[in-house]
Amino acid sequence: METMRTATGETALLASVRDLSVVFPARRGKPPVTAVDRVSFDIGPGRTLGLVGQSGSGKTTTGRAVLQLQKVHSGSVRLLGEELIGMPSARLRRMRRHMQFVLQNPYSSLHPRMTIAQTLAEPLRVHRSVPANRIRERVAELLELVSMDPAVMQRYPHEFSGGQRQRIVIARALAVNPDFVVCDEPVSALDVRTQAQIVALLQSLQEKLGLSYLFIAHDLAIVREVSHDVAVMFNGRIVEHGSVAQVYDSPGHPYTQMLLDAVPIPDPAIQRQRLRAAPPDLDFARPEEDGSCRFGEDHRRTGTPPFHVGGDGHGVSCRSWPLT
Repeated sequence: METMRTATGETALLASVRDLSVVFPARRGKPPVTAVDRVSFDIGPGRTLGLVGQSGSGKTTTGRAVLQLQKVHSGSVRLLGEELIGMPSARLRRMRRHMQFVLQNPYSSLHPRMTIAQTLAEPLRVHRSVPANRIRERVAELLELVSMDPAVMQRYPHEFSGGQRQRIVIARALAVNPDFVVCDEPVSALDVRTQAQIVALLQSLQEKLGLSYLFIAHDLAIVREVSHDVAVMFNGRIVEHGSVAQVYDSPGHPYTQMLLDAVPIPDPAIQRQRLRAAPPDLDFARPEEDGSCRFGEDHRRTGTPPFHVGGDGHGVSCRSWPLT
């Protein structure tokens, strides 16, 4: 995959991923599984990359691999200019304060026997980010940061709603002042009204703290709301990458078009018309046996990656088809 640049032409990068691959080993007589296949993307300071795709496309595994929570087969992950893959464990532990994780299920993310004060104090003690006599004060600040009353800090997770628990999870992620946060389906377990509140909170925190997000989701409407750039994953590969306007208004890959067409439209007449329409041509980007592609290249001869980036930074893959 060719080196990408953001839609605004930014050169400063907070995170840079190149040719990242994750392979799960053979088990019970089954062959190894390539869950992430040579994925590359960049995220600039204060920006959000939305990573979308169907379940099983490799989104969550990519996020975990970027954070070094999943063993990487090959590739490069650089954060704040430092290579994370192969970094000594002691150094990686210190780097973890710069990168945090917000998981899908807020209840399973919180220890049921720990109070909120204990939960938020734990990363402060582990990373020694504040003096011991300031921990309680910092816990109160974190709760206020996510619009919660510090008076609730002695309560337990089961005493809160799903939206409140997700706010607590976000507060824990922010405890050590990270630069980069991977949000893995952070609102999918919430009702629509609460989803809007959490999305607004994440956007407010990004503006206030200058955070960068990798926002993983299957809800295209939410991804469009929160992201600056979008990468579409299919079968472990990124098949399209560009700004929100490029990907949503001018999708270049048939898989992206299929995802967009699957989003319901509130107009019944238009929705019926879309359902009756013929499916997209799945031969759109099938490489020929000699390595040629829809874009007129012979990748086998030239050795170039099967990913084409236009002058506007909008990239489309000529692989991963047909659907299998």
